[in-house]
Amino acid sequence: MNVTTESIAVERELEIAASAETIWELLTDEEQATRWMGREASFDLRPGGSYRVEVIPGNVASGEFLEVDPPRRLAFSWGWEAGSASSLPPGSTVVEFDLTPSDVGTLLRFRHRDLPSSDSADSHAHGWDHYLGRLAEAATGEGPGRDPWLDGPMR
Repeated sequence: MNVTTESIAVERELEIAASAETIWELLTDEEQATRWMGREASFDLRPGGSYRVEVIPGNVASGEFLEVDPPRRLAFSWGWEAGSASSLPPGSTVVEFDLTPSDVGTLLRFRHRDLPSSDSADSHAHGWDHYLGRLAEAATGEGPGRDPWLDGPMR
């Protein structure tokens, strides 16, 4: 018997007027990463190394790096630690960033896969849309400013 499981994913493509190297720094440097997402980050940037970001107060995403290919591809497992608003366990899904040079600067292909339900995908899509917009602003040199989600409920 063949059993196929369809992976539920959030996928986005963004053209960003910045180099892949600039975007890579924003994805992988702890200080740069918190310019666009979260208030604290801790990375052990190597396959098998830990990924941990306090995205908003009391909500910590964690997992481990799966692929680190600067400045082209970054993949890590993702989920929420106990006490977070989501019941998605740490490391239970996969987040992927692919960076390709383009006429504008860089094409960023984003995928968050292995989500357990369409509700989970909708919730994560809402969050990623917010944060990917902030990433693009940070990459083009326009500081996205303080994340309003750090001060209250996500809208």
